[in-house]
Amino acid sequence: MPPVEGIAAEAVENRTDRAAGGQVQVKVSDTGAEPFSVTSVAIDSPGFEPLPAVPVTASFVPGRRIDLPTPYGAPVCDTAAEPAAARLTVVRPSGAVEELRVPMAAEVLTVVHGRLCASLAVGDLVTVEVVDLVERPESLVGRLVLTRAGDDERPVVATRVEGNVLYSADAPLPLELTAGQREASVELTLTTARCDPHALADVKQPYLMPLSVSVDGGEEIPVDLPLDESQRELLRLLTVRVCTPS
Repeated sequence: MPPVEGIAAEAVENRTDRAAGGQVQVKVSDTGAEPFSVTSVAIDSPGFEPLPAVPVTASFVPGRRIDLPTPYGAPVCDTAAEPAAARLTVVRPSGAVEELRVPMAAEVLTVVHGRLCASLAVGDLVTVEVVDLVERPESLVGRLVLTRAGDDERPVVATRVEGNVLYSADAPLPLELTAGQREASVELTLTTARCDPHALADVKQPYLMPLSVSVDGGEEIPVDLPLDESQRELLRLLTVRVCTPS
């Protein structure tokens, strides 16, 4: 696609984006000699379902670069994420409004696309569940269960589970679902990691905990530890119980 004179774009994923999920930063740069404003932004990539543009307020002068938080749609896993573009609504100093498709450096989108599609492929092979979660004075204890979802008999191994800013997750891993085995499980313990107000206020997705899974000896693929609303409520109550002074 042809470049847009005076405007450059790049996809960037920071730690906050990774924690929040579903978005990257579109870094827009004024590479020309004139100022402009951007009032909306969207990602245009063949590897993701299109989403409506999100409104933004960003004023540019020559040399200025601004990160614009931008959601991406569901991955389209039979298509590459690149070439990609940023769809921008640009307002010129004269007041003229332009709808532009700016080519975007998008190596990050390719990484995100690969990560999401690998996770979906694992989901086609095995179902991950947290079951029988019960309260203890300073923890929650349940079971992590792998259940084969179809006829693919390749071995699957849950290699490690990680917590987040607020919660620690612990299980005696690795847990292997061997070829031909339909189900395997192991005890899972969740505890509160921090009680300080800074952590409680700043965490973006308090219940997001990654489980790493390997299929047939391949590389580790991160999937989200599935916690339903009732299990999330148990975690919230655990925080209240542990972090409230007696």
